[in-house]
Amino acid sequence: MQFTAAQIAMMINGKVEGNADTAVASFGKIEEAQKGQLAFLANPKYEDFLYSTGASIIIVNETQELKQQIEATLIRVPDAYSAFATLLDKYQQIQRQQLKGIQQPAYIDATAKIGDNVYIGAFAYVGEHVIVADGAKIYPNAFLGNNVHIGANSIINPGATVYHDCIIGSNVIIHAGAVIGSDGFGFAPQKDGSFKKIPQIGNVIIEDNVEVGANTTIDRATIGSTLIKAGAKLDNLLQIAHNVEVGHNTAIAALTGVSGSTKIGNNVIIGGQAGLAGHIQIADGTRINGKSGVSKSIKTPNTSVTGTPAIDYTTSMRSQAIARNLPALEQRVIALEKMLKTMMEKNRI
Repeated sequence: MQFTAAQIAMMINGKVEGNADTAVASFGKIEEAQKGQLAFLANPKYEDFLYSTGASIIIVNETQELKQQIEATLIRVPDAYSAFATLLDKYQQIQRQQLKGIQQPAYIDATAKIGDNVYIGAFAYVGEHVIVADGAKIYPNAFLGNNVHIGANSIINPGATVYHDCIIGSNVIIHAGAVIGSDGFGFAPQKDGSFKKIPQIGNVIIEDNVEVGANTTIDRATIGSTLIKAGAKLDNLLQIAHNVEVGHNTAIAALTGVSGSTKIGNNVIIGGQAGLAGHIQIADGTRINGKSGVSKSIKTPNTSVTGTPAIDYTTSMRSQAIARNLPALEQRVIALEKMLKTMMEKNRI
């Protein structure tokens, strides 16, 4: 599939500089791209490749100045990185629109409702009373339990599992190996030292435009719903426990664990390998540094924290600076003690 510079410029609201009829059929990194490929330049560190790349079309910032002549056709936009991301998204949508139909063998219960332009891959399982809305893509070996709802244009990638009664919104992407709606970790200690399982009868609700990374697990609620709100982005290998709420447009990086009933606000950013205790609240706009351990609620919006236990980021940086100076401070204290001892001996105190 080929696109001309003029067509690409229309997709990303850019301005062509050079031959508008130049065509490309694939993408390439600016340092490696060949003729017939499209690249982009957003980071000034790669500017030298602008003059040596083999790319036929390059998306650049509208403020980019040229130090010498180039052969490639340029498309100037306000933000090259964002424009390139938009273009990739449109390209991917075109590819996915071509994927339709039901492959065999696949199991689809007679009570399931399948919308238009849906793709269901081989060996997928679609249980009783499942609803798969228009344009959704269910890839091979995916599992949809009874009463699951999959919204329009959502994608369930290979090997992903959506347990019974869970609801997935529109334009959601669930990556391979993710598990949505497994039992929450609920066990009641008994007098004899054993544990009695507490039935988990709630579900998981994932709202529109959410992305769930590969091998991430989101537990169903004990009662009610574990809720992932619209626009949230969850990385690979996360553990989201029962009755957790993740706010709008919140992003959580890989290997983070969120304990049960914790409520995370909107526009929160959580770094990788962080751990959040249960039954706490995280205010809107909070920034949690990677590997932080958050044991108490963060109630002030737009707070940045780091460390274990997590404390205010600025305070932590000051503490680290002091800690780095401790050896020098120790030597100063030793010197002062010697001076004091000498003075006391001279004055026979």
